[in-house]
Amino acid sequence: MNTKLTLNLNKEIIQRAKDYAKEHNISLSFLIENYLQKIISDYKSESISKGSIVNELSGIIKLDSEVNYQEDHMDYLTEKYK
Repeated sequence: MNTKLTLNLNKEIIQRAKDYAKEHNISLSFLIENYLQKIISDYKSESISKGSIVNELSGIIKLDSEVNYQEDHMDYLTEKYK
């Protein structure tokens, strides 16, 4: 259930947030809601139900513990910039 919220914020911050949302094809409401969900989940250390893109995507990729990804990345960069 959605409900309306009125906030008083700095005009420049609001405009920059609107520009950011527009560039990322999301609404300002969506941006703020997901930011608040992230703060709440970090604060309470509990999972959030549907809505937070970060929480929905976190943990999807499982990394092999036997592979040294830092070393592989360093090898890649060394080869790239030879």
